Amino acid sequence: MSRLNALRSRFVDAPDSLGAKARARRWNWFAQSFPDLSEMSVIDLGGTASAWLRAPVRPAHVHVVNLEKPPAELPGWLRADVADACELPAAILDTKYDLVFSNAVIEHVGGHLRRQMFADSVHRLAGRHWVQTPYRYFPVEPHFLFPGFQYLPIAVRTSLLRRWPLVHTPTSDREAARTIVMEVELLSITEMRHYFPSSQIRFERLGGLVKSVIAVQAR
Repeated sequence: MSRLNALRSRFVDAPDSLGAKARARRWNWFAQSFPDLSEMSVIDLGGTASAWLRAPVRPAHVHVVNLEKPPAELPGWLRADVADACELPAAILDTKYDLVFSNAVIEHVGGHLRRQMFADSVHRLAGRHWVQTPYRYFPVEPHFLFPGFQYLPIAVRTSLLRRWPLVHTPTSDREAARTIVMEVELLSITEMRHYFPSSQIRFERLGGLVKSVIAVQAR
């Protein structure tokens, strides 16, 4: 492992990393926000089955919706389907859940109209929700671990992605790198308030700075 890759592991990926500790705090905050979670039916828009299998919390039932094919075998409390969270099939939209959960997905769906469709799905599926997204103005872009990455021109970001070793999935291909760069659009607090006007907007902080924004409807 290179020194820079070891640095990424130390700060993001390793079990004792800063990222892992932040995720643990977020799970704890999530559980405190919904004390009856163990009795709830949850739909996770854009999540993964593996994340719930590792999670320190266990709802009564979790339905994961993602564009990627799920594992073939899952425990009885966990279901996974391939679907677009912005354009869910009627069979899912017409199902009532206790809670919608989404972690760092809305910034990937593609533009304002698609984000609005995503938010509309959240509001239709359940009366309660927890929707988290990284904050646009945190100084280090969380997907690429590069200071100010989100403010740079697309061409510069593309070139950096092809060479920067701290990204999760590096690529040397220019077209692939450009696609990855253009698929991430971080949101502001104002945008989150627009998509979730009746929600409480909470802030996850690091070093006193807002690191992520969470729209919470707990009742």
